[in-house]
Formats: sequence, C-alpha cells, structure tokens
Amino acid sequence: MNKFYKLITSVFICEVVGISGSIFTFNSISSWYMFLNKPFFNPPNWIFGPVWTILYLLMGVSLYYILVKGGKNRIPLLYFSAQLILNFLWTLIFFGLHSPKIALFEIILLWISILFTMFNFYKVSKPAGIILTPYILWVSFAFLLNLFIVVLN
Repeated sequence: MNKFYKLITSVFICEVVGISGSIFTFNSISSWYMFLNKPFFNPPNWIFGPVWTILYLLMGVSLYYILVKGGKNRIPLLYFSAQLILNFLWTLIFFGLHSPKIALFEIILLWISILFTMFNFYKVSKPAGIILTPYILWVSFAFLLNLFIVVLN
C-alpha cells in the first residue's frame, strides 16, 4: 500500500468513527443534553464538532506514521484500536444511553488507553506519539466536564 493511500485510509477510519459517534450526539444536544446542569467552563456546543474533527485528523496522521514505520509490531495498533473503540463507546454511553455516570468510568479507561497508545506509538515514531498530545489533553478536559455534569445532576 503506498504512503498516500495509507494516509487517506488512516484519516478516513478515524473520521468515520467520529461521524458514527456524532449520530448519538446530534439527537441528544437539542433534547436531553440541553436540560443538564453544566459547569461554568462548559464550552458552547458549536466548538465540539470542529475540535473533534481536528482530533480525529491528528489520530489518523498518527496512525499513518505507525503504519509506515511500525513494521511487524502490532502492539501499537492494538492499543490504537482499543482507544478508538473506547472513544466511540464514550459517545454512545454518554449521549446515546444518557448515562453520564457510566460514561465517567468509561472515559477513565479511554484516557488510560490513549496514554498507552501514545507511549507505544512514541517508541515506534516520536511524531506519532507526540501528535496525540492535543487528544489526551482534550479528553482530560472532557473528563472534567463529565465529572461536573455527574456532580451537578
């Protein structure tokens, strides 16, 4: 597989996960989510779409670096797959099932899986690990939002 195809495929896979999760988000934003008590630092709803689009793009580029440099080592790809699945599941649990409490526990697993992914990616390709920094920072912020939503509701 040539490098350009690997890049496009990597970004596409990540963006599809994001788009799939947004199905649950769109239905809940104007109904259930609107009525939740949110912390004062909750950003406006319109910011989440652009931020997540960029984060999924960065995840795809990071995955691309691993596919190009990773060789036969599949461990980093397993961690990446786990965090991508957990990423989707958080959206399903929080917005789809309307369960911030369960989502709070799930986001902790997501954060840990991102950390393991970053560590394993960094060993293969330093840029692949570093480029995930905005992702783990945003998920850290999302954890705080999730925690405050649980406490306030």
